[in-house]
Amino acid sequence: MKIVLLTLWLLVPLGFAAWHYGPGQEHLERDDARTLIEKAETSVAEKDYTEAIKNWSEAIGKLPDDETHLSRRLELEIAKAKMLDKKLPEAREELAELMIRLDEDPDSDQALRDETRSALANSRYYMTYLMKLEGLPDADWEPEIEAARQEYKLLAETATDSNLAKTSADDLESAIRLARMDPAELYGLPIPNQ
Repeated sequence: MKIVLLTLWLLVPLGFAAWHYGPGQEHLERDDARTLIEKAETSVAEKDYTEAIKNWSEAIGKLPDDETHLSRRLELEIAKAKMLDKKLPEAREELAELMIRLDEDPDSDQALRDETRSALANSRYYMTYLMKLEGLPDADWEPEIEAARQEYKLLAETATDSNLAKTSADDLESAIRLARMDPAELYGLPIPNQ
């Protein structure tokens, strides 16, 4: 009896080692991802957007495949940080791709979808503003502002968050004003803050 108990007691570390090097690795990866997310949030608070983008990107790589909601949330945060890090065109493209994936997925979170649509509309608005400042022809910037206007209108009508709906209605008015403004009127104005 003692030999059986002693054998079982000696097998406990072997079982723990098997778990640690097997399924336990997924838990370690999740812990690493959480640490990277916390570092990214600290970087955003310090306005170090490049570091935040790097940490969020690494965190996405460490998340398991079943964490699609968190992965998409981090993709949204990366795009928003890129907007603040003066990488607006790149952020707009990534937001457009993320929005397509969210719209195609019937299980995606509506709040995340609304927040992504709002960020995409904002990026389109700022792109239009910059295009008009550069003096680009109407054919270049009109599709951007029209898409922003439609997204703001959709959010104003369907957003689950009442604050987002009100903000989107105000942003819709701003988008209409921007579309009607002459580029010369923009030269004396400060560039809008994101």
